Amino acid sequence: MSLTDKAKKTLALVSLGCAKNAVDLQVRVGGMLKGDYTLSPDPDRADVVIVNTCSFIASAREEAEAEILRAVQLKKSGNYGRVVVSGCYPQRYPEALAKFPGVDEWLGVPAKWQKQQLPGFRLTGKAFAYLKIAEGCSHRCAYCAIPAIRGPFRSRPADDVVAEARVLVASGCRELNIVAQDPMLYLSKSGGKKVRIEDLLRKIDEIEGDFWVRVLYSYPNEITDGFLGWMNTSPHAVKYIDVPLQHTVPEVLAKMNRSAAIDATLGAAKRLREAVEGVTLRTTIMTGFPGETPARFAKLLADIEEMSFDRLGAFAYSPEEGTAGAEMKGRPPKKTALEREREVMALAKKIWREKSRKMLGKTYKALVIAPGVARMASQAPDVDGVTFVDASAVGEFVEVRLEKVRGFDFEGVLA
Repeated sequence: MSLTDKAKKTLALVSLGCAKNAVDLQVRVGGMLKGDYTLSPDPDRADVVIVNTCSFIASAREEAEAEILRAVQLKKSGNYGRVVVSGCYPQRYPEALAKFPGVDEWLGVPAKWQKQQLPGFRLTGKAFAYLKIAEGCSHRCAYCAIPAIRGPFRSRPADDVVAEARVLVASGCRELNIVAQDPMLYLSKSGGKKVRIEDLLRKIDEIEGDFWVRVLYSYPNEITDGFLGWMNTSPHAVKYIDVPLQHTVPEVLAKMNRSAAIDATLGAAKRLREAVEGVTLRTTIMTGFPGETPARFAKLLADIEEMSFDRLGAFAYSPEEGTAGAEMKGRPPKKTALEREREVMALAKKIWREKSRKMLGKTYKALVIAPGVARMASQAPDVDGVTFVDASAVGEFVEVRLEKVRGFDFEGVLA
């Protein structure tokens, strides 16, 4: 270690919430690491700790508050010099600083686009990265506080996105995960011309190299033929679509203020499978929203079984202050919402068992993300499980023959 390194302050990180929130932390920390800071070898001991928070639902707020209190306690014991809290929690609750007298700085979400400081710092490691193409959301779903926290939807300049993608690929990244609250609404300009999501993706396709491009989160009524055309013809596209339906019953979707998506929701799985051969489909379901009667929940279960999504996550509705849903009547009790969440996940596991068994004995391309751990195209980071295989070349693609299912993970051998 050089004398310069010894003089640098140490930095510890706690990152909570979604990938988009993590990208914000990467931007902040990337700049710090180019200046007077270096990452601490001990996450519980540093000159400065940054607790990057989420506040989307009650459980996320509780987790954020617990981590803030933990950091403050470590500061009292002398482990941390300064405590900085960033992200959605301080953005949503600026007055809450008074609850945490040991916090030295309270930072919300970035107000403007900043150029990424990559490859200087990446939370995800060498093999893959999240590439954020837009900020905020202009939808007004009755259950969601994100527009109030992060503002309206605004697209990042196309040239900046492509430049970052090029740097990431050059640094050894082999999977670009495109993230935004609603990637399908992406619209910017380059060279005086409008750039839509499929145009942006084709610009990324022009980058040389063997890498995957995965687009995460797409409203069912906004998935265009142009986007599906890109998925079918791109040399880099991962045939994977995460389309969070939230519900399938029109009356509940209308209360959620998702009326525009009703028709597209009911036919989403069939349309996408017909449009893209071999596509992996993932969705998210919310239980216990106002208006979800026993009969409507039964209809939801029947729809889920019929659509047979390859991957599915579920969560019980959490009424958020400042949202329309929090004021609605007819909300099932919390206990009922949690019971229904468990029923949805039980059905999802049943569907998964049937689908995963059919994959055994077959060979798939996979990306090694850590020694002994890989992900196939059908496995998005953080949510879909992994494939365990005896491979150590992180950032390389391998062919894996699947031999065993372990929960939502696979075990395989190099083919």
